[in-house]
Amino acid sequence: MLDLLPDLFDNHADQLSLAQAIFNDYGGKKIFFGEIVTVSCFNDNSKVKELVATDGRNKVMVVDGKASLTHALLGDMLAEQAVKNGWQAIIINGCIRDAGTIATLPLAVKALGCCPIKTEKLGKGEINNIISFADLTFNPGQYIYGDSNGLAISKALLSF
Repeated sequence: MLDLLPDLFDNHADQLSLAQAIFNDYGGKKIFFGEIVTVSCFNDNSKVKELVATDGRNKVMVVDGKASLTHALLGDMLAEQAVKNGWQAIIINGCIRDAGTIATLPLAVKALGCCPIKTEKLGKGEINNIISFADLTFNPGQYIYGDSNGLAISKALLSF
């Protein structure tokens, strides 16, 4: 399968909401879906680091970095740990770094852009709260689907 969203929209358009097309693809995995786990933070990836260390099987981390382009919320070491713990994808309303290495990993990564500067780790941020960006509201426990065509969410897991 090279595309997921066109088929999902053909069969379930009334159950899906499409994200604004603001993301770039960085990971080696292009098609993904899973249960949403959210992070809200600003120039501090402490909570991202905390979550990649947990079981991410059948889950997608959605990070609201407040569209900051000044610090990277994900780098190669955290992405490698996410792969090790089974995360399907990480979506970031902000930046990543180590894009060359992340492109080789079996992890879907979508972000606004790249920035080589790491964040300070101050322990700030929130996990599993409702967040909004890209014309969508992401609720923990909902489902997200993605491929090269974009991102979409649904309240329940859809068949495809």
